[in-house]
Amino acid sequence: MNASPRRRPGKPYRRPQKDPVRILAFEALRAVDERDAYANLVLPPLLRKARESGTFDARDAALATELVYGTLRRQGTYDEIVARCVDRPLREVDPPVLDVLTLGAHQLLGTRIPTHAAVSATVELARVVLGDGRARFVNAVLRKVAADDLDGWLERVAPPYDEDPEDHLAVVHSHPRWIVSALWDALGGGRAGIEELLEADNERPEVTLVARPGRSTPEELLDSLPEGAALPGRWSPLAVRLAEGGEPGALDAVREGRAGVQDEGSQLVAAALAAAPVDGRDSRWLDGCAGPGGKAALLAAFAAQRGAVLLASEKQPHRARLVERALSGNPGPHQVIAADGTRPPWKPGSFDRVLVDVPCTGLGALRRRPEARWRRRPEDLERFAPLQRALLREALRAVRTGGVVAYATCSPHPAETRAVVDDVLRDSGAPEAEWIDARPLMPGVPATGDGPDVQLWPHLHGTDAMYLALLRRTG
Repeated sequence: MNASPRRRPGKPYRRPQKDPVRILAFEALRAVDERDAYANLVLPPLLRKARESGTFDARDAALATELVYGTLRRQGTYDEIVARCVDRPLREVDPPVLDVLTLGAHQLLGTRIPTHAAVSATVELARVVLGDGRARFVNAVLRKVAADDLDGWLERVAPPYDEDPEDHLAVVHSHPRWIVSALWDALGGGRAGIEELLEADNERPEVTLVARPGRSTPEELLDSLPEGAALPGRWSPLAVRLAEGGEPGALDAVREGRAGVQDEGSQLVAAALAAAPVDGRDSRWLDGCAGPGGKAALLAAFAAQRGAVLLASEKQPHRARLVERALSGNPGPHQVIAADGTRPPWKPGSFDRVLVDVPCTGLGALRRRPEARWRRRPEDLERFAPLQRALLREALRAVRTGGVVAYATCSPHPAETRAVVDDVLRDSGAPEAEWIDARPLMPGVPATGDGPDVQLWPHLHGTDAMYLALLRRTG
Protein backbone atom coordinates (compact mmCIF):
# COMPACT_ATOMS: atom_id res chain seq x y z
CA MET A 1 0.00 0.00 0.00
CA ASN A 2 1.42 3.36 -1.07
CA ALA A 3 1.89 5.92 1.61
CA SER A 4 -0.06 9.14 1.08
CA PRO A 5 2.10 12.08 0.03
CA ARG A 6 3.16 14.35 2.82
CA ARG A 7 1.70 17.87 2.76
CA ARG A 8 4.16 20.68 2.52
CA PRO A 9 3.99 22.80 5.62
CA GLY A 10 2.36 26.20 4.95
CA LYS A 11 4.32 29.40 5.32
CA PRO A 12 4.27 30.70 8.85
CA TYR A 13 2.22 33.86 9.22
CA ARG A 14 4.37 36.99 9.12
CA ARG A 15 3.15 40.02 10.93
CA PRO A 16 3.03 43.12 8.70
CA GLN A 17 5.83 45.58 9.20
CA LYS A 18 4.59 48.92 10.47
CA ASP A 19 6.09 51.88 8.61
CA PRO A 20 5.40 55.01 10.70
CA VAL A 21 5.90 57.37 7.73
CA ARG A 22 3.39 55.68 5.45
CA ILE A 23 0.91 55.05 8.24
CA LEU A 24 0.97 58.75 9.10
CA ALA A 25 0.55 59.68 5.42
CA PHE A 26 -2.43 57.32 5.16
CA GLU A 27 -4.01 58.80 8.30
CA ALA A 28 -3.68 62.30 6.86
CA LEU A 29 -5.25 61.25 3.55
CA ARG A 30 -8.13 59.58 5.37
CA ALA A 31 -8.77 62.75 7.40
CA VAL A 32 -8.86 64.79 4.19
CA ASP A 33 -11.25 62.28 2.59
CA GLU A 34 -13.51 61.45 5.52
CA ARG A 35 -13.75 64.78 7.34
CA ASP A 36 -13.14 67.23 4.47
CA ALA A 37 -10.10 68.33 6.46
CA TYR A 38 -7.29 70.35 4.94
CA ALA A 39 -3.86 68.75 4.76
CA ASN A 40 -2.13 71.94 5.91
CA LEU A 41 -4.15 71.75 9.15
CA VAL A 42 -4.11 67.98 9.66
CA LEU A 43 -0.48 67.21 8.88
CA PRO A 44 1.44 69.52 11.28
CA PRO A 45 -0.02 68.09 14.52
CA LEU A 46 0.52 64.52 13.24
CA LEU A 47 4.15 65.33 12.46
CA ARG A 48 4.66 67.07 15.79
CA LYS A 49 3.28 64.08 17.69
CA ALA A 50 5.52 61.70 15.72
CA ARG A 51 8.61 63.81 16.41
CA GLU A 52 7.81 64.10 20.10
CA SER A 53 7.40 60.33 20.35
CA GLY A 54 10.87 59.83 18.87
CA THR A 55 9.66 57.83 15.85
CA PHE A 56 10.35 60.58 13.29
CA ASP A 57 13.38 62.56 12.27
CA ALA A 58 13.57 65.44 9.76
CA ARG A 59 13.91 63.10 6.77
CA ASP A 60 10.85 61.09 7.85
CA ALA A 61 8.82 64.30 8.18
CA ALA A 62 9.92 65.45 4.74
CA LEU A 63 8.97 62.12 3.16
CA ALA A 64 5.56 62.03 4.87
CA THR A 65 4.86 65.59 3.73
CA GLU A 66 5.79 64.75 0.13
CA LEU A 67 3.66 61.61 0.15
CA VAL A 68 0.58 63.47 1.40
CA TYR A 69 0.82 66.59 -0.73
CA GLY A 70 2.10 64.78 -3.82
CA THR A 71 -0.74 62.27 -3.67
CA LEU A 72 -3.36 65.01 -3.26
CA ARG A 73 -1.95 67.18 -6.04
CA ARG A 74 -1.82 64.33 -8.54
CA GLN A 75 -4.97 62.58 -7.38
CA GLY A 76 -6.84 63.17 -10.64
CA THR A 77 -4.04 61.74 -12.76
CA TYR A 78 -3.52 58.76 -10.48
CA ASP A 79 -7.25 58.02 -10.46
CA GLU A 80 -7.20 57.80 -14.26
CA ILE A 81 -4.24 55.41 -14.13
CA VAL A 82 -5.57 53.23 -11.31
CA ALA A 83 -8.92 53.02 -13.12
CA ARG A 84 -7.12 51.26 -15.99
CA CYS A 85 -5.68 48.70 -13.55
CA VAL A 86 -8.78 47.61 -11.67
CA ASP A 87 -11.69 45.45 -12.81
CA ARG A 88 -14.46 47.71 -11.50
CA PRO A 89 -15.40 51.41 -11.54
CA LEU A 90 -13.38 53.46 -9.07
CA ARG A 91 -16.56 54.48 -7.25
CA GLU A 92 -16.95 50.82 -6.24
CA VAL A 93 -13.48 50.69 -4.65
CA ASP A 94 -13.60 51.37 -0.91
CA PRO A 95 -12.18 54.85 -0.18
CA PRO A 96 -9.48 53.57 2.22
CA VAL A 97 -8.31 51.10 -0.44
CA LEU A 98 -8.25 53.86 -3.05
CA ASP A 99 -6.19 56.05 -0.71
CA VAL A 100 -3.61 53.28 -0.35
CA LEU A 101 -3.58 52.74 -4.13
CA THR A 102 -3.05 56.41 -4.98
CA LEU A 103 -0.42 56.67 -2.26
CA GLY A 104 1.37 53.74 -3.90
CA ALA A 105 0.89 55.22 -7.38
CA HIS A 106 2.55 58.44 -6.26
CA GLN A 107 5.56 56.56 -4.93
CA LEU A 108 5.83 54.65 -8.23
CA LEU A 109 5.20 57.51 -10.63
CA GLY A 110 5.97 60.71 -8.76
CA THR A 111 9.03 60.00 -6.60
CA ARG A 112 12.48 58.43 -6.92
CA ILE A 113 11.59 55.54 -4.62
CA PRO A 114 12.66 52.30 -6.39
CA THR A 115 9.81 50.29 -7.85
CA HIS A 116 10.23 47.22 -5.65
CA ALA A 117 10.45 49.37 -2.52
CA ALA A 118 7.36 51.41 -3.46
CA VAL A 119 5.28 48.27 -4.09
CA SER A 120 6.44 46.31 -1.06
CA ALA A 121 6.11 49.27 1.33
CA THR A 122 2.60 50.03 0.11
CA VAL A 123 1.52 46.39 0.36
CA GLU A 124 2.83 46.26 3.93
CA LEU A 125 0.85 49.42 4.66
CA ALA A 126 -2.23 47.75 3.19
CA ARG A 127 -1.72 44.71 5.44
CA VAL A 128 -1.60 47.00 8.49
CA VAL A 129 -4.54 49.28 7.68
CA LEU A 130 -6.71 47.12 5.37
CA GLY A 131 -5.93 43.47 6.17
CA ASP A 132 -4.26 40.69 4.21
CA GLY A 133 -7.13 40.08 1.79
CA ARG A 134 -7.30 43.61 0.44
CA ALA A 135 -3.51 43.86 0.57
CA ARG A 136 -3.38 41.17 -2.14
CA PHE A 137 -5.68 43.32 -4.27
CA VAL A 138 -3.40 46.34 -3.70
CA ASN A 139 -0.37 44.25 -4.68
CA ALA A 140 -1.99 43.12 -7.94
CA VAL A 141 -3.04 46.65 -8.92
CA LEU A 142 0.28 48.28 -8.11
CA ARG A 143 2.19 45.72 -10.16
CA LYS A 144 0.10 46.80 -13.14
CA VAL A 145 0.75 50.47 -12.36
CA ALA A 146 4.49 49.74 -12.14
CA ALA A 147 4.51 48.37 -15.70
CA ASP A 148 4.99 51.89 -17.11
CA ASP A 149 6.32 55.29 -16.07
CA LEU A 150 4.26 58.46 -15.75
CA ASP A 151 4.90 59.68 -19.30
CA GLY A 152 3.93 56.31 -20.68
CA TRP A 153 0.73 56.24 -18.67
CA LEU A 154 -0.20 59.79 -19.71
CA GLU A 155 0.06 58.81 -23.36
CA ARG A 156 -2.46 56.07 -22.65
CA VAL A 157 -4.96 57.80 -20.38
CA ALA A 158 -4.96 61.45 -21.55
CA PRO A 159 -6.95 62.32 -24.67
CA PRO A 160 -4.87 63.95 -27.45
CA TYR A 161 -4.49 67.70 -27.05
CA ASP A 162 -5.75 68.35 -30.57
CA GLU A 163 -8.98 66.49 -29.90
CA ASP A 164 -9.84 67.96 -26.49
CA PRO A 165 -7.33 70.51 -25.12
CA GLU A 166 -9.07 71.08 -21.78
CA ASP A 167 -9.55 67.39 -21.02
CA HIS A 168 -5.95 66.68 -22.03
CA LEU A 169 -4.62 69.36 -19.68
CA ALA A 170 -6.98 68.24 -16.91
CA VAL A 171 -5.60 64.69 -16.95
CA VAL A 172 -1.94 65.56 -17.57
CA HIS A 173 -1.82 68.32 -14.91
CA SER A 174 -4.36 66.85 -12.48
CA HIS A 175 -6.97 69.62 -12.33
CA PRO A 176 -10.73 69.32 -12.80
CA ARG A 177 -11.69 70.30 -16.32
CA TRP A 178 -13.82 73.26 -15.23
CA ILE A 179 -10.88 74.74 -13.32
CA VAL A 180 -8.62 74.34 -16.35
CA SER A 181 -11.23 76.21 -18.40
CA ALA A 182 -11.62 78.96 -15.78
CA LEU A 183 -7.87 79.51 -15.39
CA TRP A 184 -7.41 79.53 -19.14
CA ASP A 185 -10.06 82.25 -19.46
CA ALA A 186 -8.41 84.25 -16.68
CA LEU A 187 -5.06 84.11 -18.49
CA GLY A 188 -6.58 85.21 -21.77
CA GLY A 189 -5.54 82.20 -23.87
CA GLY A 190 -2.26 80.68 -25.00
CA ARG A 191 -1.15 77.14 -24.34
CA ALA A 192 2.21 78.04 -22.81
CA GLY A 193 0.68 80.22 -20.11
CA ILE A 194 -1.92 77.70 -19.01
CA GLU A 195 0.52 74.79 -18.89
CA GLU A 196 3.01 76.82 -16.88
CA LEU A 197 0.27 77.83 -14.43
CA LEU A 198 -1.02 74.27 -14.00
CA GLU A 199 2.54 73.03 -13.49
CA ALA A 200 3.14 75.74 -10.88
CA ASP A 201 -0.02 74.61 -9.04
CA ASN A 202 1.55 71.16 -8.71
CA GLU A 203 4.86 72.37 -7.29
CA ARG A 204 5.59 72.58 -3.60
CA PRO A 205 5.38 76.26 -2.59
CA GLU A 206 8.16 77.94 -0.70
CA VAL A 207 7.68 78.72 2.96
CA THR A 208 7.79 82.51 3.19
CA LEU A 209 8.13 84.61 6.32
CA VAL A 210 7.14 88.22 6.84
CA ALA A 211 9.06 90.51 9.17
CA ARG A 212 6.40 92.68 10.80
CA PRO A 213 7.45 96.35 10.69
CA GLY A 214 8.61 97.79 13.97
CA ARG A 215 8.94 94.32 15.50
CA SER A 216 11.57 92.61 13.36
CA THR A 217 13.42 93.02 10.08
CA PRO A 218 14.24 90.65 7.22
CA GLU A 219 17.90 91.04 8.11
CA GLU A 220 17.24 89.82 11.67
CA LEU A 221 15.36 86.80 10.33
CA LEU A 222 18.14 85.96 7.88
CA ASP A 223 20.78 86.30 10.61
CA SER A 224 18.82 83.95 12.89
CA LEU A 225 18.97 81.11 10.34
CA PRO A 226 21.95 78.98 9.28
CA GLU A 227 23.86 80.21 6.26
CA GLY A 228 22.12 79.18 3.06
CA ALA A 229 18.87 78.24 4.85
CA ALA A 230 16.98 81.32 3.70
CA LEU A 231 16.85 83.92 0.93
CA PRO A 232 15.39 87.42 0.72
CA GLY A 233 11.93 87.71 -0.80
CA ARG A 234 11.49 88.23 -4.52
CA TRP A 235 9.12 91.20 -4.39
CA SER A 236 8.16 92.10 -0.84
CA PRO A 237 10.89 93.97 1.07
CA LEU A 238 9.57 92.33 4.25
CA ALA A 239 9.83 88.74 2.99
CA VAL A 240 12.29 85.93 3.74
CA ARG A 241 12.06 82.63 1.85
CA LEU A 242 13.11 79.43 3.60
CA ALA A 243 15.30 77.51 1.16
CA GLU A 244 14.38 73.98 2.22
CA GLY A 245 10.98 74.51 3.76
CA GLY A 246 12.21 74.26 7.34
CA GLU A 247 10.15 74.64 10.50
CA PRO A 248 9.10 78.28 10.80
CA GLY A 249 7.28 77.62 14.06
CA ALA A 250 10.60 76.83 15.71
CA LEU A 251 11.95 80.35 15.11
CA ASP A 252 11.86 82.70 18.09
CA ALA A 253 10.57 85.60 15.96
CA VAL A 254 7.61 83.52 14.76
CA ARG A 255 6.82 82.14 18.22
CA GLU A 256 6.86 85.67 19.63
CA GLY A 257 4.71 87.12 16.82
CA ARG A 258 7.41 89.47 15.56
CA ALA A 259 7.29 87.58 12.26
CA GLY A 260 4.78 85.29 10.63
CA VAL A 261 4.35 82.78 7.85
CA GLN A 262 2.79 84.65 4.93
CA ASP A 263 2.85 84.32 1.15
CA GLU A 264 4.48 87.24 -0.65
CA GLY A 265 1.25 87.93 -2.52
CA SER A 266 -0.58 88.56 0.74
CA GLN A 267 2.25 90.78 1.95
CA LEU A 268 2.06 92.84 -1.24
CA VAL A 269 -1.71 93.32 -0.89
CA ALA A 270 -1.44 94.61 2.68
CA ALA A 271 1.52 96.83 1.84
CA ALA A 272 -0.27 98.32 -1.18
CA LEU A 273 -3.28 99.31 0.93
CA ALA A 274 -0.99 100.84 3.56
CA ALA A 275 0.86 102.83 0.84
CA ALA A 276 -2.21 104.06 -1.05
CA PRO A 277 -2.70 107.84 -0.71
CA VAL A 278 -5.73 109.01 1.27
CA ASP A 279 -7.21 112.50 1.46
CA GLY A 280 -7.21 113.87 5.00
CA ARG A 281 -6.86 112.00 8.24
CA ASP A 282 -5.34 108.53 8.47
CA SER A 283 -6.03 107.22 11.96
CA ARG A 284 -8.64 104.42 11.75
CA TRP A 285 -8.15 101.24 9.72
CA LEU A 286 -10.43 98.23 9.29
CA ASP A 287 -9.80 94.65 8.22
CA GLY A 288 -13.34 93.51 7.53
CA CYS A 289 -12.63 89.81 6.85
CA ALA A 290 -9.65 89.33 9.11
CA GLY A 291 -9.44 85.57 9.73
CA PRO A 292 -7.07 83.87 10.22
CA GLY A 293 -5.07 87.05 10.82
CA GLY A 294 -2.02 87.22 8.56
CA LYS A 295 -2.92 90.42 6.73
CA ALA A 296 -4.41 91.90 9.90
CA ALA A 297 -1.14 91.41 11.77
CA LEU A 298 0.81 93.12 8.98
CA LEU A 299 -1.69 95.99 8.74
CA ALA A 300 -1.59 96.40 12.53
CA ALA A 301 2.18 96.74 12.36
CA PHE A 302 1.95 99.38 9.61
CA ALA A 303 -0.80 101.20 11.54
CA ALA A 304 1.23 101.22 14.76
CA GLN A 305 4.11 102.98 12.99
CA ARG A 306 1.74 105.83 12.05
CA GLY A 307 -0.21 106.04 15.28
CA ALA A 308 -3.31 104.57 13.67
CA VAL A 309 -5.74 102.07 15.22
CA LEU A 310 -6.75 98.81 13.52
CA LEU A 311 -10.12 97.14 14.01
CA ALA A 312 -10.00 93.51 12.88
CA SER A 313 -13.42 91.97 12.30
CA GLU A 314 -14.11 88.29 11.61
CA LYS A 315 -17.53 86.65 11.40
CA GLN A 316 -16.57 83.22 12.80
CA PRO A 317 -15.70 83.34 16.52
CA HIS A 318 -13.07 80.59 16.29
CA ARG A 319 -11.34 82.47 13.45
CA ALA A 320 -11.59 85.69 15.43
CA ARG A 321 -9.60 83.96 18.16
CA LEU A 322 -6.92 83.13 15.56
CA VAL A 323 -6.82 86.81 14.63
CA GLU A 324 -6.43 87.78 18.28
CA ARG A 325 -3.52 85.37 18.54
CA ALA A 326 -1.89 86.77 15.39
CA LEU A 327 -2.18 90.32 16.74
CA SER A 328 -0.87 89.41 20.18
CA GLY A 329 2.06 91.63 21.09
CA ASN A 330 1.39 94.25 18.44
CA PRO A 331 2.85 97.51 19.80
CA GLY A 332 -0.02 99.69 18.59
CA PRO A 333 -3.65 99.83 19.71
CA HIS A 334 -5.99 97.38 18.02
CA GLN A 335 -9.27 95.61 18.60
CA VAL A 336 -10.59 92.24 17.41
CA ILE A 337 -14.33 91.58 17.19
CA ALA A 338 -16.55 88.79 15.88
CA ALA A 339 -18.95 90.50 13.49
CA ASP A 340 -20.63 89.97 10.14
CA GLY A 341 -19.16 92.34 7.55
CA THR A 342 -22.44 92.37 5.61
CA ARG A 343 -24.30 93.66 8.71
CA PRO A 344 -21.56 95.58 10.48
CA PRO A 345 -21.81 97.17 13.92
CA TRP A 346 -19.70 100.21 12.98
CA LYS A 347 -21.09 103.51 11.69
CA PRO A 348 -20.75 104.40 8.00
CA GLY A 349 -17.74 106.55 7.17
CA SER A 350 -15.83 105.48 10.28
CA PHE A 351 -12.56 104.41 8.65
CA ASP A 352 -9.77 105.81 6.53
CA ARG A 353 -8.51 102.50 5.11
CA VAL A 354 -10.48 99.28 4.72
CA LEU A 355 -9.43 95.82 3.58
CA VAL A 356 -11.91 93.13 2.56
CA ASP A 357 -10.14 89.89 1.67
CA VAL A 358 -13.37 88.13 0.77
CA PRO A 359 -14.27 84.43 0.99
CA CYS A 360 -13.79 82.79 -2.41
CA THR A 361 -13.17 79.51 -4.20
CA GLY A 362 -9.46 79.67 -3.36
CA LEU A 363 -8.42 78.78 -6.92
CA GLY A 364 -5.35 80.96 -6.46
CA ALA A 365 -3.95 78.83 -3.63
CA LEU A 366 -4.19 75.33 -5.09
CA ARG A 367 -0.45 74.87 -4.45
CA ARG A 368 -1.06 75.12 -0.72
CA ARG A 369 -4.45 73.41 -0.57
CA PRO A 370 -4.31 70.81 -3.34
CA GLU A 371 -7.40 69.00 -2.06
CA ALA A 372 -9.49 72.13 -2.68
CA ARG A 373 -9.40 71.53 -6.42
CA TRP A 374 -11.35 68.29 -5.96
CA ARG A 375 -13.91 69.82 -3.60
CA ARG A 376 -14.83 72.98 -5.45
CA ARG A 377 -17.64 72.97 -8.00
CA PRO A 378 -18.62 75.55 -10.63
CA GLU A 379 -21.74 76.35 -8.61
CA ASP A 380 -19.50 77.61 -5.78
CA LEU A 381 -18.91 80.73 -7.88
CA GLU A 382 -22.63 81.52 -7.71
CA ARG A 383 -22.68 80.79 -3.99
CA PHE A 384 -19.88 83.26 -3.20
CA ALA A 385 -21.01 86.00 -5.62
CA PRO A 386 -23.68 87.71 -3.45
CA LEU A 387 -21.44 87.62 -0.38
CA GLN A 388 -18.47 89.13 -2.21
CA ARG A 389 -20.58 92.00 -3.57
CA ALA A 390 -22.23 92.64 -0.20
CA LEU A 391 -18.88 92.78 1.58
CA LEU A 392 -17.44 95.24 -0.94
CA ARG A 393 -20.54 97.47 -0.76
CA GLU A 394 -20.32 97.56 3.04
CA ALA A 395 -16.59 98.25 2.87
CA LEU A 396 -17.29 101.31 0.71
CA ARG A 397 -19.91 102.43 3.23
CA ALA A 398 -17.46 101.91 6.09
CA VAL A 399 -14.78 104.18 4.61
CA ARG A 400 -15.14 107.95 4.66
CA THR A 401 -15.07 110.10 1.53
CA GLY A 402 -11.44 110.30 0.40
CA GLY A 403 -10.54 107.02 2.11
CA VAL A 404 -9.36 103.84 0.39
CA VAL A 405 -10.84 100.34 0.14
CA ALA A 406 -8.82 97.28 -0.91
CA TYR A 407 -10.82 94.41 -2.38
CA ALA A 408 -8.68 91.26 -2.38
CA THR A 409 -9.29 87.63 -3.11
CA CYS A 410 -7.16 84.52 -3.51
CA SER A 411 -8.72 83.60 -6.84
CA PRO A 412 -7.94 84.67 -10.40
CA HIS A 413 -11.41 83.73 -11.66
CA PRO A 414 -12.93 86.78 -13.40
CA ALA A 415 -16.27 86.11 -11.69
CA GLU A 416 -14.59 86.71 -8.31
CA THR A 417 -12.32 89.58 -9.28
CA ARG A 418 -13.03 92.37 -11.80
CA ALA A 419 -16.69 91.36 -12.29
CA VAL A 420 -17.40 91.90 -8.58
CA VAL A 421 -15.79 95.34 -8.53
CA ASP A 422 -17.43 96.47 -11.77
CA ASP A 423 -20.86 95.37 -10.53
CA VAL A 424 -20.52 97.25 -7.25
CA LEU A 425 -19.23 100.40 -8.96
CA ARG A 426 -22.31 100.31 -11.22
CA ASP A 427 -24.63 99.66 -8.27
CA SER A 428 -26.71 102.77 -7.61
CA GLY A 429 -27.16 101.65 -4.01
CA ALA A 430 -23.41 101.60 -3.28
CA PRO A 431 -21.35 104.69 -2.41
CA GLU A 432 -19.61 106.34 -5.36
CA ALA A 433 -15.99 105.36 -5.78
CA GLU A 434 -13.17 105.53 -8.31
CA TRP A 435 -10.34 103.20 -9.24
CA ILE A 436 -6.82 103.70 -7.90
CA ASP A 437 -4.05 102.24 -10.03
CA ALA A 438 -2.60 99.56 -7.75
CA ARG A 439 0.39 98.73 -9.98
CA PRO A 440 2.69 101.56 -8.81
CA LEU A 441 2.03 100.46 -5.22
CA MET A 442 3.80 97.16 -5.95
CA PRO A 443 7.15 98.60 -7.08
CA GLY A 444 9.43 96.20 -8.92
CA VAL A 445 6.74 93.56 -9.44
CA PRO A 446 6.51 92.72 -13.17
CA ALA A 447 3.60 91.47 -15.26
CA THR A 448 0.85 92.86 -13.03
CA GLY A 449 -1.60 93.27 -15.93
CA ASP A 450 -3.17 96.22 -17.71
CA GLY A 451 -4.42 97.82 -14.49
CA PRO A 452 -5.79 99.55 -12.62
CA ASP A 453 -6.19 96.33 -10.63
CA VAL A 454 -3.45 93.72 -10.12
CA GLN A 455 -3.46 89.97 -10.64
CA LEU A 456 -0.52 87.93 -9.32
CA TRP A 457 0.28 84.42 -10.57
CA PRO A 458 2.17 81.38 -9.23
CA HIS A 459 3.98 80.78 -12.54
CA LEU A 460 4.95 84.44 -13.03
CA HIS A 461 5.58 85.69 -9.51
CA GLY A 462 5.99 82.58 -7.36
CA THR A 463 3.08 83.78 -5.21
CA ASP A 464 -0.48 82.68 -4.73
CA ALA A 465 -2.80 84.06 -7.44
CA MET A 466 -3.86 87.07 -5.37
CA TYR A 467 -6.10 89.73 -6.86
CA LEU A 468 -6.18 93.35 -5.67
CA ALA A 469 -8.44 96.26 -6.56
CA LEU A 470 -8.02 99.63 -4.83
CA LEU A 471 -10.94 102.07 -4.73
CA ARG A 472 -11.25 105.59 -3.33
CA ARG A 473 -14.65 106.65 -2.06
CA THR A 474 -15.69 109.86 -3.79
CA GLY A 475 -19.19 110.44 -2.45
